[in-house]
Amino acid sequence: MTALRCPVVELRQYTLHPGQRDVLIDLFDREFVEPQEEVGATVLGQFRDLDGPDRFVWLRGFADMPRRARALESFYGGPVWQAHRGAANATMVDSDDVLLLRPASSGGGFPLPVDARPAPGEPAPAPPSLVLATIWHGNRPFDAAFVEFFEQRVRPVLAETGAEPIAYLRSEHSPNTFPALPVRTDEEVFVWLARFTDADAIDHHRKRLRQSARWRDELLPTLTPRWAAPPQQLRLAPTERSLLR
Repeated sequence: MTALRCPVVELRQYTLHPGQRDVLIDLFDREFVEPQEEVGATVLGQFRDLDGPDRFVWLRGFADMPRRARALESFYGGPVWQAHRGAANATMVDSDDVLLLRPASSGGGFPLPVDARPAPGEPAPAPPSLVLATIWHGNRPFDAAFVEFFEQRVRPVLAETGAEPIAYLRSEHSPNTFPALPVRTDEEVFVWLARFTDADAIDHHRKRLRQSARWRDELLPTLTPRWAAPPQQLRLAPTERSLLR
């Protein structure tokens, strides 16, 4: 499967002032997508968190850490952000919840999109979809042996229960090349994402996974001792201009 070239990925979770999510999404989708990509970033996806009405989640990719620094310096020092940063920042309570990630293996990157991103104001491609992002917090690194375990044993069970991972990533521990934007350091995470038609499909997957003997008896006994905290799941609805949908 051909993948987007994004060896470095940010998973950004923003907490917003009440009632401001659609204000930020309208501004983001209209003003912030193309200017970031023109300087070397890839805006992979932007989402409404279905379980947090004041939560905005988005993913941004880069070719490597030096080019991340150059892209962020160009965008945040450039005219578009300078013109709109006041309006954007006014919607936000916190924008520092950021995980720095990399594809867990050569097969873990984000796939090339099926449809082109709509222009501002155009309707999103049909049918609608949801993305489930699952974050496993580790008490030790998710190393190559774990990635092999995930690919050979965990991924097939996820696929069988309706949640074929479209990307899976682990912590990137390179120094933050753009300190003006904090990232969560000293954490070990493994993140996998799957696409669903709707919320009922997510619920159906969860039910099938709970009922799976292989999951319960073979996989959880290996996974659970690795977790430093309960897994976190984000049910994400793509915005109209999200590339990942």
